Amino acid sequence: MRIVDLITKKRDGGEFSGEEIEHFVREFTAGGIPDYQAAAWAMAVYFQGMSDRETTDLTLAMARSGDLLDLSGVVPFAVDKHSTGGVGDKTTLVVEPLVAACGVPVGKMSGRGLGFSGGTIDKLESIPGFRVNLTTDEFLKQLGEVGVVLCGQSADLAPADGRLYALRDVTGTVPSVPLIASSVMSKKIAAGAQAIVLDVKCGLGAFMRTLKEATHLARTMVAIGKLAGRKTVALIADMNQPLGASVGNALEVREALATLRGGGPDDLREHCLTVAAQMLMLAKVERSPQGARVRLEAALSDGRAFEKFRALVQAQGGEVAAVENPDLLPRAVLVETVPAPRTGYLSQVHAAEVGKAAVALGAGREKKGDVVDLAVGVEVLHKVGDRVKKGEALFVVHANDAVKLAEAKDRLMAAHKWRSEKVMPLPLFYKTVA
Repeated sequence: MRIVDLITKKRDGGEFSGEEIEHFVREFTAGGIPDYQAAAWAMAVYFQGMSDRETTDLTLAMARSGDLLDLSGVVPFAVDKHSTGGVGDKTTLVVEPLVAACGVPVGKMSGRGLGFSGGTIDKLESIPGFRVNLTTDEFLKQLGEVGVVLCGQSADLAPADGRLYALRDVTGTVPSVPLIASSVMSKKIAAGAQAIVLDVKCGLGAFMRTLKEATHLARTMVAIGKLAGRKTVALIADMNQPLGASVGNALEVREALATLRGGGPDDLREHCLTVAAQMLMLAKVERSPQGARVRLEAALSDGRAFEKFRALVQAQGGEVAAVENPDLLPRAVLVETVPAPRTGYLSQVHAAEVGKAAVALGAGREKKGDVVDLAVGVEVLHKVGDRVKKGEALFVVHANDAVKLAEAKDRLMAAHKWRSEKVMPLPLFYKTVA
C-alpha cells in the first residue's frame, strides 16, 4: 500500500477504506512516512473532507496508536468533557469537582494554553505544588479513591494525534473539521470515558467563528462518538466575549474557587451548571435538566463541590491553604483599574483581543516553550448589553511590567465598543447537538 496512492485517491475525491486509514496512522506513528507526504495527505483531507465513517476510522486508529485506558475496573461509569477553548474559560475547574460531588466520577486529561486560548494545566499550576503529571496507575488510583482527576495529557495516549497536530500546525491544515474532530475525540476515547460532553465555542474568541462552522464540528464529533459507542452530546456556546470576568491563570483559579463556594460571575455559574447538567444526564443520575440543576445547585450551596476540589488539590500535592485562602495564589505587583471613557451601552467586548492582551502581559504563550507568568491577567468587569457610565470601572489590569501594562490598557480599551442605544445581551448557548 503506497502512501502516494492514498494522497492521490483523496486528492481526487475518493473515500479511504478503514484499512487504508489504519495503515497511514500506523506507518506515520512509526516514522515510516516522511513529513512531506503526511503534509500532502493532510492537505488532501483539508480540501476534500471525510465522511463520518472515515473520520471515525481515523479517530479510532489514532486512539489505538497508544494506550487505551479501561476505567471500568475502577469506577462503574465515567463522564468526560471537552471545551474547544476560549478566553476566560475556566469551566473545567468548576464542572469536574461539581459533577464528582454529585456522585459521577470524572477523570480528565487537559492541555496547556497556546495563543489567546488559555489552558487548564497552566491554571492548575497556579496552585503551589500541584502535580499535573501523573502516571497511568496514579490516574486510575486517584479516580477510584477521590472520584476526580485533573492532569496533563499522557504522551502514551493517542501519540499519532500529537505528531499529526504538530505537522498540521505548520502546514495550514489546522482548520480541517475531520482533523479537528478526530484529534479531540481520539484523546477522549483513549482516556476511557464512556460518555462525553463537548463544549463547542463559537464567535470572535473561538476557533469556529460562525454558528454554521461550530454546528458542523459539533455534529461531526457527536457522530464519531455514536459510531465509537460513546454517549456524546455537544453544546454550542458563545465566545464573542470572555466567559466570566477573569482572564489569566491565578485570577481564573480565584474566580473558579468563588464559583465553587456558591458565588462567582453569573454567566460562568450558569455555563457550568448547564454543562454539568448534561454530564449528570449522560450518566443517568438525573433524567431532566431541571432535576440535574437542583442536584448541582445543592452541591454548590452545601459546600460539597468546593470540598471535592479541595480533595483533588490535596491528592495531587497542591497546597490546600491556597485553596482555602486564594490570597496565597500568585499575585501581580502592578494592579490598575481603568475607568470607562464614556457613557453608553457595550456593543462588543472582543474576546480574542482580551485574550491577546492577557498573553502580552505574560499570561499565555505566543509559541510552545514560552514561560507563563501565572500572576498576571485582566478582569473584564462588564458584558455586552451593560450600560456603563463614564468614570465607572471598566476593567482591571494585573501586570508585573509597566510597559506591558500600558500596552494591555490600550488593547483592552480598543476591545470595548459602545452604542448610545440599548444593546441586547449575548446568549450563553446557541444550540444542543445530540
